[in-house]
Amino acid sequence: MSKLLIPFATPDISTLARSLRQQLARLEHAPTHVEMLNLLARANGHANFQQLRADAQAQRRLAAEASSEPPIDHARLEKVLRHFDAQGRMVRWPGKTNHQALCLWVIWSRIPADQRFSEREINQFIIDAHLFGDHAILRRSLVDARMLARTPDGKLYRRIEKKPDPDALALLAAIAQRVTA
Repeated sequence: MSKLLIPFATPDISTLARSLRQQLARLEHAPTHVEMLNLLARANGHANFQQLRADAQAQRRLAAEASSEPPIDHARLEKVLRHFDAQGRMVRWPGKTNHQALCLWVIWSRIPADQRFSEREINQFIIDAHLFGDHAILRRSLVDARMLARTPDGKLYRRIEKKPDPDALALLAAIAQRVTA
């Protein structure tokens, strides 16, 4: 069984010392380990050590719930970054589907929100964002991934607003950092 580490901090060490001195003065013997834990907890504003421990456990659980975002896959991010040049343009279409999906976020981010575009206009955004000369595959992939919507006749396109996943946000940040560097 692993030992639960319980953090102990005090906003005012002077108040802590004063409280400990008063509590120790009332004892007629040297405090045991458990008594010392309770003295420290009370000096720091808790009822006893059990309350201090329960508070620390609750804080850990709440922090874990707050950070429920899945962690970033840095190895995948590093591989996907190889598909972009120093100006943030895609130089090749990845072979792996999950890498392709991540690359699409970069193209998506360069299309203005809340506007409608003709096919020619949307193609221009895509052409400006890549170097390998196949804007049609990128446009189709954006539509298939539901990142871009088009009218049934294919004449008008608009960006579909959605929140990028953590890997996509990290990729967008890494590319933005490259471009500004």
